[in-house]
Amino acid sequence: MISTALRNTALAVLACILIAASALNSAQFSSAMYTAQSANGSSTASAAADWTPPTVAVVDPGAPLKGAVTITANAADGETGVASVVLQKQVTGSGAWVTLCTTTAAPYSCAWNTVADADGSYDLRAIAIDRAGYSTTSASVRVLVSNAFGIIMTDPGDVLRGSASLVATLQNANLLGLYNIRFEYSAGGTGAWTQIAGCLSILGSANCTQTWSTTGVASGTYDLRAVASPVLNPSAVVYSAVFTDVIVDNTRPAVTMTDPGSPLSGTVTLAASASDADSGVATVVIQYAPNGSSTWTTACTLTGAPYSCRFSTTALARGTYSFRAIATDVAGNTTTSASVTNRQVDNTISSVSLADPGAYLEGTETLTVDANSTAGVTSVTTQYAPTGASTWTTICATSQSPYTCTWDTTSLPDGLYDLRAVLVDGTGKVTISTLVTGRRIDNTPVRGADVQTANTTGIVGRLDTGDTITYTYSKQMALGSILPGWSGAATPVTLRLRDGGLLGTGAAGDTIDVLTGSTPVALGTVNLRGDYVKSGKTSTSNGTMVATTSTVNGSPVTVVTVTVGTLISGGALRTVSTASTMIWSPSGAATDLSGSACSTAPVSETGAADREF
Repeated sequence: MISTALRNTALAVLACILIAASALNSAQFSSAMYTAQSANGSSTASAAADWTPPTVAVVDPGAPLKGAVTITANAADGETGVASVVLQKQVTGSGAWVTLCTTTAAPYSCAWNTVADADGSYDLRAIAIDRAGYSTTSASVRVLVSNAFGIIMTDPGDVLRGSASLVATLQNANLLGLYNIRFEYSAGGTGAWTQIAGCLSILGSANCTQTWSTTGVASGTYDLRAVASPVLNPSAVVYSAVFTDVIVDNTRPAVTMTDPGSPLSGTVTLAASASDADSGVATVVIQYAPNGSSTWTTACTLTGAPYSCRFSTTALARGTYSFRAIATDVAGNTTTSASVTNRQVDNTISSVSLADPGAYLEGTETLTVDANSTAGVTSVTTQYAPTGASTWTTICATSQSPYTCTWDTTSLPDGLYDLRAVLVDGTGKVTISTLVTGRRIDNTPVRGADVQTANTTGIVGRLDTGDTITYTYSKQMALGSILPGWSGAATPVTLRLRDGGLLGTGAAGDTIDVLTGSTPVALGTVNLRGDYVKSGKTSTSNGTMVATTSTVNGSPVTVVTVTVGTLISGGALRTVSTASTMIWSPSGAATDLSGSACSTAPVSETGAADREF
């Protein structure tokens, strides 16, 4: 039987472990109230009654708001209960939150006299605090205040084509009045407005809906707005907010199917080239069909350049096939390429394909070969040669599947190499794979280790003030090589966000770099792998850059964190809803403490794919 003293000791140790574990996993524990204890002669351990922050959400009051309105939040805490809820407002984008009220009992609500504020867009949020001292800030809710006569235009969308529906709504119109409502457009940023269509509002009817045939204007970027005025007082004109950088795209994309060659066997690469000067290419679909057939089958659907995929021909019957590509732009325009015809698929012969090990190789790499032959596989040899050379060196040879081998790249000088696989079948016939060319061996001692972004109080998936981007190196860096004279202290910088279309990385390849003045900081570039800024646009923001030293796997490394500040120019920001994995291409101008240049090998963001910022 376990003695009472021993049992009490075990309980005390267990409680201490639980408290330590909770402390490690909580950023908010200093004010928790201890209410449970376990003791043995000389030791006492306490457990808190509440380790969990409250939940809180603002109830959307609807829009627009007029006069005195009631703002309500729902808050709950399952442990110690809600102590108070603070309701706040801010002019959208200002960052200046103003308290509407503090309430200590449900319903958590207060009155807001909107007449005291200017008409426009506002954000609402609530902060709940429980009796253990934990607090939670709700997501913000966007509302519109409209007390004066005005007009609101519904967002027409970022990209328009064909017949586009335009909708406007009068606010606070006289029920007995007559109003002229019209829609106008101008070429992006010119301010030269042209009327599209209009409505006559009778007896205060609120809505005006018109169809704009966008085929009447050239494809490009336009600004849109709605205009209203009383018929009896036409000089009393009011304007809606302007929707800028709206892309009109009635031009079909260009697409060409790349000839995959003939004969085809095993796993091959299918590729197409596609471009669209206006809204950008959204997808490229590559298809195949038996020659003479009108029934096409999709081989792959691609959403970003390069538009290519690996395709196994082994499921196809032996014969001749046609291949084509269909490109669709963001606006929905489609183009089908000319077909590449009479391409023979024959899997009764030997085939061999070396899997691409990646653009940058280091340390010990695993090379994988797909090989098959109806006559049986006698051997598969994997070889390398300096790029452009004709002298090949064997890495390994094997006669058993899987055809893989390891390659110690540290035995070779850094540089570009070509790779191939050689198949010998049961009849002695030799088949050589397509070359994998220009693969760089890079065993540079310092390199990028990781890149991450974080959102603070802004919109998830959108570059906002307070968001951060963090660059982690594999060693401690000479900070003066990143920015001359820099000690690592907080330093003002400029963040530049450019559309991937400007850089050749595609519509979903928007890229960030960091500048001082007009000179890039030696951090390199980050491809966000998403569409964070409108087509053809560049947005710049203030920022602050700071360097710290962290320990990773027992070694000190440099971590550079850039915090986003206020918008400088450009705007045109998008909110991304799909997850992606960023790629950081470090600058070779940055060096470690010993003077070794940083590798320029791309670094993929670690962890699960997510929305950046």
